[in-house]
Amino acid sequence: MSKTITLILEGNESFSSSKLEHIQLGFNKNNNLNSKISCNDIYLISVNDDEDYLNNIKEILDADDLKSTFNLIIGPRVGTISPWSSKTKDILKNVGIENVENIEKFYGFSIDGANKLDSLNLTNLYDRMTQGLYFSTEQCKEFLSPEQKRPLRHIDILDKGIEELHSANKNFGFAMSTDEIDYLFNFYTSTQRNPTDAELMMFAQANSEHCRHKIFNANWTVNGEVKNKTLFDLIKDTSKNSQNGIISAYKDNAAITAGEKVERLNLDSANNYSFVEDILNTTIKVETHNHPTAISPFPGAATGSGGEIRDEGATGRGAKPKIGLVGFNVSNLRLPELRRSWEGDEYKPERIASPLDIMIEGPIGAAAFNNEFGRPSTLGYFRSFETAFDAKGNAYGYHKPIMLAGGIGEIRDKNNFKLQIAEDYIVVVLGGPAMLIGLGGGAASSVSSGESDEDLDFASVQRENPEMERRCQEVINICSSMDESFIEFIHDVGAGGLSNAIPELAKDSDLGVYIELDKIPVSDPAMSPMEIWSNESQERYVLAIHPKNKNAFEKICIRERCEYAFVGKTTTEKSVKLFDKANNNYPVDVPLDMLFGDLPITDINIKSTKDQADKDSIASSYDFKKSAYKVLSHPTVASKSFLITIGDRTVGGMVARDQFVGPYQVPVSNYSMSLRSFTSNSGEVVTIGEKPTLAIHNSSASMRMAIAEALTNMIGVPIKGLDHIQVSANWMAPTNEEKENYALRSGVEALSKICIDLDISIPVGKDSLSMKTKWIDEDKEKTVTSPLSGVVTSVAPVNDVTKAITPELSIDIESDLILVKLNHSNRLGGSIFGEVNKTIFNETPDVDDPNALKNLFNQIQTLIKQEDILALHDISDGGLLASIAEMCFTQKVGMDIKLPLLKFEDANPYFFSEEIGLIIQVAKEKTKEIEKVLGESFVVQNLGTLNNSKTINIACAEGSIFSESIVELESKWREVSYAIQSIRDNKACADEEQELLFDSDHKGLYADTTFKEVSVNYSAAKPKVAVLREQGVNGQIEMAAAFTLAGFDAVDVHMQDLLDGDVNLSAFNGLAACGGFSYGDVLGAGGGWSKTILNNNLVKDQFEEFFNDQQTFTLGVCNGCQMVSNLKDIIPGASAWPSFVKNISDQFEARLAQVKVAQSDSVLLKGMEGWSLPIASAHGEGHAAFTQENLDSIQSTNQIALNFVDSSGKSTEIYPLNPNGSIDGITGVTAADGRVTIMMPHPERVFRSQQMSWRSKDWKEFSPWMQIFYNALYFSKNS
Repeated sequence: MSKTITLILEGNESFSSSKLEHIQLGFNKNNNLNSKISCNDIYLISVNDDEDYLNNIKEILDADDLKSTFNLIIGPRVGTISPWSSKTKDILKNVGIENVENIEKFYGFSIDGANKLDSLNLTNLYDRMTQGLYFSTEQCKEFLSPEQKRPLRHIDILDKGIEELHSANKNFGFAMSTDEIDYLFNFYTSTQRNPTDAELMMFAQANSEHCRHKIFNANWTVNGEVKNKTLFDLIKDTSKNSQNGIISAYKDNAAITAGEKVERLNLDSANNYSFVEDILNTTIKVETHNHPTAISPFPGAATGSGGEIRDEGATGRGAKPKIGLVGFNVSNLRLPELRRSWEGDEYKPERIASPLDIMIEGPIGAAAFNNEFGRPSTLGYFRSFETAFDAKGNAYGYHKPIMLAGGIGEIRDKNNFKLQIAEDYIVVVLGGPAMLIGLGGGAASSVSSGESDEDLDFASVQRENPEMERRCQEVINICSSMDESFIEFIHDVGAGGLSNAIPELAKDSDLGVYIELDKIPVSDPAMSPMEIWSNESQERYVLAIHPKNKNAFEKICIRERCEYAFVGKTTTEKSVKLFDKANNNYPVDVPLDMLFGDLPITDINIKSTKDQADKDSIASSYDFKKSAYKVLSHPTVASKSFLITIGDRTVGGMVARDQFVGPYQVPVSNYSMSLRSFTSNSGEVVTIGEKPTLAIHNSSASMRMAIAEALTNMIGVPIKGLDHIQVSANWMAPTNEEKENYALRSGVEALSKICIDLDISIPVGKDSLSMKTKWIDEDKEKTVTSPLSGVVTSVAPVNDVTKAITPELSIDIESDLILVKLNHSNRLGGSIFGEVNKTIFNETPDVDDPNALKNLFNQIQTLIKQEDILALHDISDGGLLASIAEMCFTQKVGMDIKLPLLKFEDANPYFFSEEIGLIIQVAKEKTKEIEKVLGESFVVQNLGTLNNSKTINIACAEGSIFSESIVELESKWREVSYAIQSIRDNKACADEEQELLFDSDHKGLYADTTFKEVSVNYSAAKPKVAVLREQGVNGQIEMAAAFTLAGFDAVDVHMQDLLDGDVNLSAFNGLAACGGFSYGDVLGAGGGWSKTILNNNLVKDQFEEFFNDQQTFTLGVCNGCQMVSNLKDIIPGASAWPSFVKNISDQFEARLAQVKVAQSDSVLLKGMEGWSLPIASAHGEGHAAFTQENLDSIQSTNQIALNFVDSSGKSTEIYPLNPNGSIDGITGVTAADGRVTIMMPHPERVFRSQQMSWRSKDWKEFSPWMQIFYNALYFSKNS
């Protein structure tokens, strides 16, 4: 009889040397020590005693018996399982090891010279949200010891009265109002029973400000006048006025707008890909996740993006997220080695993260989720803002940050609306198990930071598992592609967990639900019924399916390895019943109308107030040059590269424009664009506008300027018209005081009116109305309040993405730069100039005439359609000077600006005000004509011309006022990005990137190929290619599209198909192993995938036979490259291949990188030898690690297929030209007589010209990377 034993194994070093150095520096700084730190992986395993499997487990984990001693061990919190654990168990199961009950990864730290660790500051070593501290291996073992199950609790109001409810409200952090407590007391006393904690938690989440939007639905009285419209009514007015394209608004997880008929890549029931005509519409959603990001930036931001992705996926009967956006507002950064003159000392409560920590960890969290899920993040913004404290301890700022997460997706026209379901439909929970994380998040996010209990703050933050959400999305995608989807109703699980999602399903369907508690998947057996019902464990959806589809739906989930549970059914009795079989009771048994009943409507009565305005500063008293450098280096204006390159921007193959522009890949794009199809040039454009600093002086102007910024960002893309623009309006504001409420009301009224004037609609949005942080500092209360912060995200359909223009200057034509403005105003209120000089300007920019803005938009659009404008940049943060500089950065050229009518005393307002305006570049031969056309309606000024001196020269009436090197200006502009990369990543890489700016030999991206497009006969016999994926792979669609357009029959092959024996590789001519994050890369990049193959003899034999077959080819890309490299022992001639390890930068790197095709025998690269061109590169573990012997071997046998090169075509190891640091820039190799080729970059994402952020002007529909797929077809037909 076997027994369960606990094993502790020791693995490899946990961190790279540069990462460990960062950890060590932080620990020593926090504790005033000089300790040496080392760290190794530790694996805790609960296994049925079986010696046969133990060695296999050690081999798979690359671990051995514990030998070292550690004085600190960090691992998952008790009561949770990490994503690493669930994925590793999947790997073990798939290689036939069934006897592992639990497995978990810990970090074993050895910290020299540190005594009494439990009394030291360990905050930089772990995340309190998701991890716990253990000071011995014996303590670690307690992680596996189950706690006693926590019971259901009843709140005794029948004997103890309403005070018991008030106590529960405080102790549980329900954040209920007095009216709500009275409502509940009356309900339960009338039914003569006590409420359960599960019922109260459910009610509190469902009726929180986060979920019910009480302020936006409130009745308002302003200055004694009763307003007949709520804030929500004002927003809805915009859609009533302009209904063009709106399919669904305000009633689903996301808005839906009309698309068009295109060719969709369809996956049929036999798993074959083909293009079919279909109407694809657009989903729009933008969310915030502010409170969790303040408490714990990485998981807070990660689950912010993850939650928004679920909203999109759960729209209609199932939609598909396409491109994403991320934004952040924080207080002053206070970079350690780069303190700014406008930043004072830092004051904040201990429990919240610092602005710098938020901007180091938060963006990584959001990017990591998007990357692993497989959604490109192609747009964003970042604002840093904070004022000094006044005498009363009040300041403006973002101690409670804004973490914005949004995106657009696609939905088939036939899936726009959820169906009306009936009694006895099956209620399904799709996704991961319940864990004690994120409890009470809806309520916690509805109160100001610092006002809730600290332990409840930490309990309310969730933990992310993007690979699980990917599996859920695959199930949704498969169902959505059917003629009739099995999914008839779907709802994401977010705030309130199942206790909110399942009742919402019932309410929206006008039904009740009966749920069985024991059928809900749970990872922690100690959880109480309330915790199971209301926890906010991520990556879950609630579905309703017809009983007849149960078995077929189950098969889809099993193939995708997506966890699912049939937890209950719908009922005609309109109630929520949760039955606990173990205790034979109902933790929840309430009517729906009690949960969603008519609670008292909030009444808000305010009077307008006006603060005494301080006297305006004199703008001309500030040095122009110093102001210019300060403005360019302000985080809001400066390069956002550190936020962008960490995010995959090409996955899915549907991106037509990301943030980077031009051959030097400068992050100055005004917009993001997506494609609707792999065979169409139509798409969508997305822009952001936000001007919160104006709201301190004029909240109405701030919202008008926000929509104006969104429009001037979009103006470079020809769209169908202003009346086809749809807007998501996100409102972040404090609302406890009269002044704050008035600002909100004024801002909403202003945005509503201007959108109506412009014929723009707002079909979706979100509010977060607790943007305030309060705490006691040395016995004095301090308060940091955000100004009204309205973020406008605008989306519009695009007929032809190739017609769009960017700030990239044309340098091969004689041209002029023209300034176009709505009026002569140069107001400095709320400007970056005012902020960096610590000055006061009361009058803010504004949209004084909405019709003028409309006219500007339409006239510029006409000029673009006529191809009269070469380049364009809007004027926003930093003013005219910042826009000029950013345009110059795109081509490393200078500009001569001559303004003989401008007086010196007016230079600062002229160049630093942030009024609505544009800079357009036009051919000199068209200058006068365009000046005449635009000059009839707008203020038009010919600024000057480009120069080759690489300086920006500005002269006014009194002579020269500015002459500065472009390189010096760009260096200052990059300063923030460089500083944060130096702290966050490998500093040596950050140094190399900064130094590259000063390298005059660096000329950026270029193309040197002999590519010619060929005509494919799609009616001819087609070879078959297996588009291979494992759980967590996310790049199969673009791979299938490229092969299909090259003339293949592409077939979706999941590893589960091979493991089950349903598919055999012998049926295929080719094999394409796709990119992504198989098993979340828990055992190294591609490690789990390859070990699944190598430890299953039947599957291993299939692969070995395929690799040895002279008539087959294999392409491995990114994660597929990493996986195939691990199979080198069964690939002929691959013994010298490298392994792929973490990038030298210690960071995920997404770049459009220059590569050169080497001389090799690769059948896929035949005829491409010597070609050099850019390619999408996106990976965290792409460094090709060789022994010297293997490197010599692979070089001597011409097995190197692809190298990263510099602009002269030479192989390079310079970062970021070589984003992973591989020796000689090696990033692709070949073997098996050239039939097996693997590469880290992604040709399948850039096989169309439109998919590249820089492309040669002579390319047509396809980029030269299509040659790989043509070559595959030629090889297959001639083998």
